[in-house]
Amino acid sequence: MDRIESKAAFSVDEEGRIEGLASVFGTTDRGGDIVHKGAFSGASFPIPMLAGHDQAEVIGVWEEGTETMEGLRVKGRLTLTVQRAREVRDLILAKALQGLSIGYVATRKAARRGGGRDLHAVDLLEISVVAVPMHPGARITSAKDMTMTDKTEDKDEGGIAALEAKMTDLEKKADTSALTARLDKLEAKMNRPATETKAEDEPTEERKAFAHYLRLGNQIPEAERKALIVASDPQGGYLAPPELSAEIIRDLVEISPIRQFASVRSTSAPSVLYPTRGDITNARWAGETQTRTESDISFGQKEMEPKELATFVDISNRLLADAPQAETEVRTALSEDFGQKEARAFVLGQGVLEPEGFMVHEGIASTANGHATTLSADALIGLLYALPATYRNRGAWAMNGTTLGKLRLLKDGDGRFLWQPSFQAGQPETILGRPVIEMVDMPDIAANAFPIIYGDFSAYRIIDRTSMSVLVDPYTRATNGITRIHATRRVGGGVLQAARFRKLRMATS
Repeated sequence: MDRIESKAAFSVDEEGRIEGLASVFGTTDRGGDIVHKGAFSGASFPIPMLAGHDQAEVIGVWEEGTETMEGLRVKGRLTLTVQRAREVRDLILAKALQGLSIGYVATRKAARRGGGRDLHAVDLLEISVVAVPMHPGARITSAKDMTMTDKTEDKDEGGIAALEAKMTDLEKKADTSALTARLDKLEAKMNRPATETKAEDEPTEERKAFAHYLRLGNQIPEAERKALIVASDPQGGYLAPPELSAEIIRDLVEISPIRQFASVRSTSAPSVLYPTRGDITNARWAGETQTRTESDISFGQKEMEPKELATFVDISNRLLADAPQAETEVRTALSEDFGQKEARAFVLGQGVLEPEGFMVHEGIASTANGHATTLSADALIGLLYALPATYRNRGAWAMNGTTLGKLRLLKDGDGRFLWQPSFQAGQPETILGRPVIEMVDMPDIAANAFPIIYGDFSAYRIIDRTSMSVLVDPYTRATNGITRIHATRRVGGGVLQAARFRKLRMATS
């Protein structure tokens, strides 16, 4: 989406009927944007109602929306059979949630002098219930059908004006200037044009020194050397400044999709120990004087050790001298190589020199497909429901693109495709109602292979140890006009609970 814009307020009753002003026309928000009447003329209802823009928390549906002179007024209903929807309703009635926020893509806009935009047409995707709306006018506009005013207040005396006066008094008593200033600063920074240069966007001293180190190696001035972070690994060198290390992590997410679904932790220790429990207690029904039975519950621990991933990049001295973006060139080359290597290790790693891949874990059970080269719809259904319901409802499928292409042709006994496309931007395609993760390193369909796995990938733990260490060597290939840049990164991975996964096993031909 182009951005998330917070505007307006609403009312709700005990039965979950909800209405409010989702967007205000003609007034500037804290980011400088103005929505104009007609911007929602192409909006199509119904649309999803979310809690705090979390697509995993659909709490109802907006059934209708109408543009008025003041803005977009919407009506909908909370789905009170959903626990989260009941919680949201109670928070609204308790005045803890009082704002609406729209998720949209701006399709016709114009930059405004001094910052911000004029929004003339938007593609409305969802409307969320939020605690702190960004628009200054985001307050409750009606107390209809809800317990938002004091019960002792006469509803015929003052009406909305009395409610607004009370809210004004509360605002005067509460010093919100610091919060408002903070929100203004964040919103303004988010809306700043990409070409605009501000003082806070200037590189830090550490980053400037690191860029000079890439070009000059140990010949950098002593003052800049002090700004570098010394690495503790045996080969020496310096740690990349915090900004560079963060960028590399973002690139790895694009190359290694499991990082989006696994649980990722950082550590500065050489290894991490996780306590484990091998069984449950052995409680039994007993009479008043009968002997109690002992439980043979076992406790242990699993150690996960970050493994070392190392490579080097050769860059011409001319490029380092002429290109001011040499730091970016190094980042791109290293992140691509590291991303490809760790992605494969998370899937197929043997756990000796590399992380333990989830496909080689001995404790993960499998379901027989029944054929060596042809996928079975019945086997996939059996695999899904072989997992306990708690894990099944949080799981996702993983396979490579070739397998996914063949699976898209499968139908159930009633002629319906097992695979279903995504019907909303940002949502994954599904198989049997569960999301699909395409992983290029998963095995192909073949005799005795395991081309598909289903599971709760939060049970796969990734351990990142400190920052990436970089060592510049301008001497080894100096006669060729080449600078060699060594990089080392330590990352570990392993399955914490094998019971949360299940694989599909092809038959032996």
